Amino acid sequence: MRNWILAAPKIDDFIRLLRAWRFWVLGALLGALLGAGCYYVFPPQYRARATVVIDFNMEQAWPNNPDDKLFYYLDREARKLVDVANSDAVLQQVAVKTGRTVTELRAGELELSQPQDGGWHFYASATRADAAANLASAWAEAFTSQVQQGIQTAVTLDAARKALAANPGDAKTQAEVDTLEAKSLGITPELQISAAQIRDLPVERKIGLGSYVLAGAGLCLTLGALLILFTRKKERA
Repeated sequence: MRNWILAAPKIDDFIRLLRAWRFWVLGALLGALLGAGCYYVFPPQYRARATVVIDFNMEQAWPNNPDDKLFYYLDREARKLVDVANSDAVLQQVAVKTGRTVTELRAGELELSQPQDGGWHFYASATRADAAANLASAWAEAFTSQVQQGIQTAVTLDAARKALAANPGDAKTQAEVDTLEAKSLGITPELQISAAQIRDLPVERKIGLGSYVLAGAGLCLTLGALLILFTRKKERA
């Protein structure tokens, strides 16, 4: 037997591959059935989505600035809010409401999407549909509450700093500023946030049946093609 595995392909190899179209079709059907079977035997998790609307009010926060500066401001403030969404304070509230631990929540059950100006989507995954909905709702609600507290703190801190600037020697005002700075999340007072959808959330499988069917069919097609190409009759010397 010649060492044909590493040899360059010939036109006969491709002709034999095309002639085996019936094998391909049967392989694809078998793979699709296997994929569907895997979907029902080992179903993927459910995923729920909650939505929170955020308006950074860039024009008010940074007036008379070029567009590139505004985009820098948007990126910076968005990263702050992403950190708030994954902070211990927020996840601890979610853990108390749902009975999960913070470690479990950080292990991939929660996912944040579209962290920019506009709608922020909070995804939660679980083996049950109601559990996924409760997780997403609790996360979005805790995040909204925490950010609203941060905005209020920012407003109060701004007023306290102005009062301190008018009376630098006021020890009481200085103590208030120090306390507020320790609680501050670095959020600008111009930020606006509202929970758009945290009740009766849409829930669906994390991966659809069609993905399983296509994956199974594609896998069997690939294996079938490899089997045809690498199976040859013994050639006489």
